[in-house]
Amino acid sequence: MRQRITFIQEPQDSTDPKSLKVTSNSIKTTNLKAAREDKITFGFSELPQELYRVLKASHELHIRWASPEQYDTIAPLVSRVSPGLHVFYTPQRKGESSPLLCPALQKVFGDFNCESPEQSFTDLPNERFSLSAATQYYQPLENINNLLEYIRHKLCSSSDTECISRVSSLRDANSVDIGYDTISHALTLTAFWSPRTWDLDLSNGNSKDRLEVGILSVESPKEPEELSLGGFLTVVGEDTKPKATLFSFPARHHPLSSTFSAAFLSPTGLHPNLELRIDSTTPPTEERSCSLHAHLTLPRAIFPDKYQFSDPLFLASKNLTALHHVTTPVDLEAPAYAMSIWGSSLLLELAPPKSPSSSVWTAQIPLHLRYLQPTNGTAGVSKLEVPYPVLFWACVADEGSKFPINPFDRVNVGYDGLFGPKTMFYHLSPDPAVQRLTNTIEVPVLDLDKSGYVEIGTAVVVLAGFAWVMWCLFGVWKREGYGRKKEVVEKKKQ
Repeated sequence: MRQRITFIQEPQDSTDPKSLKVTSNSIKTTNLKAAREDKITFGFSELPQELYRVLKASHELHIRWASPEQYDTIAPLVSRVSPGLHVFYTPQRKGESSPLLCPALQKVFGDFNCESPEQSFTDLPNERFSLSAATQYYQPLENINNLLEYIRHKLCSSSDTECISRVSSLRDANSVDIGYDTISHALTLTAFWSPRTWDLDLSNGNSKDRLEVGILSVESPKEPEELSLGGFLTVVGEDTKPKATLFSFPARHHPLSSTFSAAFLSPTGLHPNLELRIDSTTPPTEERSCSLHAHLTLPRAIFPDKYQFSDPLFLASKNLTALHHVTTPVDLEAPAYAMSIWGSSLLLELAPPKSPSSSVWTAQIPLHLRYLQPTNGTAGVSKLEVPYPVLFWACVADEGSKFPINPFDRVNVGYDGLFGPKTMFYHLSPDPAVQRLTNTIEVPVLDLDKSGYVEIGTAVVVLAGFAWVMWCLFGVWKREGYGRKKEVVEKKKQ
């Protein structure tokens, strides 16, 4: 097992190396203000047999979870996904998905509606670029408590207090990634914590494992597509003191000072409009071609109608430019409880005002609700949480940029595979005033506790209508008799 723990600081918070206490198997310090990323790499021999079988049948498997609570990012750890659990999967053989995948996901993350990759996953366009897996699945997920319990029992021994403590710390993580591909033949778990103050006390109790700790701060880069980090690296158990380092690398994801908020216009009804409020129209750079995009991940209860986005005048009225991707097929009529597919995603290009400014502007995204499962005791209303979209400027990078050399590179986040491999993403952050990165909609549903009168009334109306029809038929029979007119006609002919 290999571990890399990185603390990223703002320049004004840089740590004095003299405050770091390095021993033969530990590193300690206090009042370390920084964001944190933990990356742990497991070999196949360290994994439970049930996970090993799933991974052997997979060409690549990437799981991304993001907390629904507001959090800050810092370069180079700025890429975002919508809150919830995202699964990006490519089977080992085309058209032969593993039947073990959905049961494994349910065992690790909890019980949710995943039947099989063929029934529940949606296809991603991966013909042109290698950044995208073949299929996608999404599930709203408030926390990863089930994952932590699984790791505690399957990967930590009862006597390994350091492992148990590290697992417990994941409870406060803002995002967790799990990744596997056939090239590396290893499973990586990456967790991110937003900037906060740490009392650092890390030890490496197993000499066979490698633990590397970095305390780095952001430096001024030489090139606009690059990020520079400087600070100290320590391999616990090998180094007796921190080693100074300074390095630069091309980065796919970059931060922006611009912010946005997302909320549904009231009243929502069955055709809600999601309004995006963006505090700036200024692109991140004038030297390259850039366009502003919104990527939405929608659970099955709410969906887009792609035919609405084919009218240029309609798009212009909503401050939209074009629909570049939408999950297919999207059933426009099926109720949510009759579907096995997880939902849909779409990528929209927005149309900011042409003159760059710092004034707030808005764009609207029309969506539609599905009929939900009738329930008991809901007073005719059910609440639906819709995750925040991801907003970013997509800019063309130089031809010579080589993003894979970035040690913090993050791919398979749902939207990167919809662009060329030489694309840089400049991310807008959610408005700091927003506490939760979801919007709640009240959806009308049938309350079974109050539907008895409807059922009785329907039965009465049907019976009354049937009785009226029978009464009319009886009146005709009484006046004319059965077959009497036919006999009279035949007698006249004779």
